[in-house]
Amino acid sequence: MSRTYGQYCPLALAAELLCERWTLLIVSRLIDGCTKFNEIHRGVPRISPSLLSQRLSELEREGLLLRRRSRNGANGSRYELTRAGRELAPLIDGLAVWGQQWARDMTNEDLDPGFLAWSMHMQLDTERMPPGRTVLEFEFTGAPKDCTRFWLVNQGGKVDMCLKDPGYEVDLKVLADLRLFIETWRGIRDLRAEMRARRIRVIGPPALCRALPQWLKLSTLARYPRRTAGRELRLAQAQARTS
Repeated sequence: MSRTYGQYCPLALAAELLCERWTLLIVSRLIDGCTKFNEIHRGVPRISPSLLSQRLSELEREGLLLRRRSRNGANGSRYELTRAGRELAPLIDGLAVWGQQWARDMTNEDLDPGFLAWSMHMQLDTERMPPGRTVLEFEFTGAPKDCTRFWLVNQGGKVDMCLKDPGYEVDLKVLADLRLFIETWRGIRDLRAEMRARRIRVIGPPALCRALPQWLKLSTLARYPRRTAGRELRLAQAQARTS
């Protein structure tokens, strides 16, 4: 089956490349600053390594990114967007805002803890966190059995995400239902209200528990309200009435 639309329309020509499954998400991770294969894969955790490699090669062939190979091979290749790739940034940002407001409600299949961990490690306000090392552990019910917990480790303003126990003493532990937490992360629920109601439980020193909402900046899209009719819009409206 042909992968082309057979049209000279510039939109059709762009869609032939960008509407391939995973492609826009990969470009988005590159815009976010991921430059190494493993970094990109962590930001798109459900793609197979072989398909990610294929999509990166396609983007390189089409002139959207450059692959720079290490001379000694020790650190692998690095990927960077070309001007053509960088100019997709406002288009992808706009599409993400549209999705936050108008895309369908989430299903259980959409609740990916790995992507949540990656997103959260990009959105910690480290300047508000205590000096030295701070370790946050998140544990979720309703998550896949192989990914019910992850850790975020801030060390001097550098945040690492860990899907396995990093072996450090935990400063704060956060417990919640995965769907409820993702709804909070996306701004559909209010973080402080969920903490007060103990639907999001935070265990640790009281001062650190109170500081968590200041550390966690939530999704960059959380400020855009839901518009499409459905459960999430009703939930957001109910939260607004009680806040």
